[in-house]
Amino acid sequence: MMRPDGDGTEVGMGFRRLSMVGALMAASLWLPGSAARAETDVDVALVLAVDVSRSMDPDEQELQRQGFIDAFRSSQVHDAIKNGMVGRIIVTYFEWSGVDYQHVIVPWTVIDGPDAAVKFADTLHDTPIGRLRRTSISGAIDFGAKLLDQTGVEPIRRVIDISGDGPNSSGRDVVAARDEAVAKGITVNGLPIMLKRPTGFGDMENLDLYYKACVIGGEGAFVVPVRERHQFADAIRTKIIREIASLPSSSLIQTVQANPPITCQEGERGMYRWDRN
Repeated sequence: MMRPDGDGTEVGMGFRRLSMVGALMAASLWLPGSAARAETDVDVALVLAVDVSRSMDPDEQELQRQGFIDAFRSSQVHDAIKNGMVGRIIVTYFEWSGVDYQHVIVPWTVIDGPDAAVKFADTLHDTPIGRLRRTSISGAIDFGAKLLDQTGVEPIRRVIDISGDGPNSSGRDVVAARDEAVAKGITVNGLPIMLKRPTGFGDMENLDLYYKACVIGGEGAFVVPVRERHQFADAIRTKIIREIASLPSSSLIQTVQANPPITCQEGERGMYRWDRN
């Protein structure tokens, strides 16, 4: 028989039962929300922003596209995704040239394993490459930042990956665009393509230094320059793995502090003079 007083009273037991019921109710309310959040968590939201201005030769554009296709078909990229904290990423791929041209080739796609990664690569393979005038890196950064507000997921990191073969020649100041993106917690990385000697037509000496000083920014920002055609595939794969897994720098990667910066304003005055695309 239950005692009328003390810790074992009916009142005391009732309070404990109510507490247990309350805890269970709270757990039942929390778990679905937690599961829903888990389903929308990703390691990184990655914007692949690819230059298709006419300063890029058609074969260079093909090499660039094929480099991204090969990367998402590679087991190294699949392993990098699998080994992340969450084990999945979300990626979109768009082409850009002048300030008014940004065209999404593959919309936001969750990649949670090899099948999804290969499907992403297949979509790139089956889509024609554009080729238009002008080079607006600032427009690409602004467009990428807008896309990152439309993922519908909760990324641990947000990254815009800019690849191109020339400096900013249209649109607003590239440093202002970069700084606004960084202020939102976005990292901007770069793949400067330097396969040709500068000719005065949209080319620039030391484009990698320009990217470091004027284009990239944010936590862990880096550039992977491409100087030879045979480097394309390795450079793109290395860069994507680094962005997915946030790995230490490899020999291909140059960090922001690797070389002294250039003056972006002086470069931009020259850019408008050089670009005739």
